[in-house]
Amino acid sequence: MKINLKSKSVLALAIAGMLSSTGIANAANVEGPKVFWKLSMWGNPRALSAGMEAMAEKVKAETDGNFEIKIFYGAQLSKNTENLDGLKVNAFEGAAICNFYHPGKNPAWMVFSLPFLPLGDPQVDKYVRTKMMEHPAIVADMAQWNAVPYISGLLPQYEILGNGPAPMKLEDWKGKRVRAGGGLGTAMEKLGAVKTTLPAGETSTAMQRGALDAAAFPYTYAHVSFKINEESEWFTANLAPGTSECGWVFNKTAYDALPDQYKKLLADNKELAIDTQLAAYAKADEKNLPMFRETLKEIIYSEEQLAKFRKVAGQPVWDEWIAANKDKFDAQDVFDSIFKYAEEAK
Repeated sequence: MKINLKSKSVLALAIAGMLSSTGIANAANVEGPKVFWKLSMWGNPRALSAGMEAMAEKVKAETDGNFEIKIFYGAQLSKNTENLDGLKVNAFEGAAICNFYHPGKNPAWMVFSLPFLPLGDPQVDKYVRTKMMEHPAIVADMAQWNAVPYISGLLPQYEILGNGPAPMKLEDWKGKRVRAGGGLGTAMEKLGAVKTTLPAGETSTAMQRGALDAAAFPYTYAHVSFKINEESEWFTANLAPGTSECGWVFNKTAYDALPDQYKKLLADNKELAIDTQLAAYAKADEKNLPMFRETLKEIIYSEEQLAKFRKVAGQPVWDEWIAANKDKFDAQDVFDSIFKYAEEAK
């Protein structure tokens, strides 16, 4: 069978169309070698991981599948308390970490868990934490674990869900066993609560068994992700005692081995990951807040009560943290940088 030039052109276009529709012949916007990265994460997919999932999809698309990043959930690769150890021995290429799971491993990162930092506004929080990921002390904390900071998890302010008598007054916290880490836990101790540190996945069970009275988590997505609301009778709506840092870090060995164009691709998509996370938190609130108000007792403290809380659990906790860490790193500068960047953001 003889095919003329016109028929050849039509045939070529048809074949190209079929290949394009199946994704076989998609041209990569970023050329490079085949690379597969594993990221360690505990729990299920949730708002905290939404940004990294979006970044991974974008990277895969831009490289036509040559650079693939996959998040392994449910602690398949490592326990949440051992992700830094896994990075140090090159067990995987990246991980989510929460500073309060291993305070001794990342002492400078514990600044994010201090109470009443000026991070309530999401956009201020975004600016401050993005800048802080480049602070020498924050970088040094990760360097000793063969890791490099990528992005902050931008955790929302914490609130507390619990059962038993509702703490309508600050004095009612006395004796309550509260899951809260870092400076936030110290702040609760100032109210007479008993600080308890538990992995997120074990908290609901502890409440169910009566071993725990209340739990502080990023409000509202994390409470629902770990089913804390299902074991609770009340929630604080405006205590806003602080937050913590559950960020994403990369294995330094793997990162250094990347070609420059892949490093640039990761850097260029930080904003995508961060903004996707913020949108996921907001979407969770739209769904969760009405549910909380329908099924749980809402506790709203007066301005007078909140001012009292900040007085006893703000400056004193800050001063204690700086004094305890001044010989380990420049704790005063790490603390001051939070406020300096917050002012810049405003």
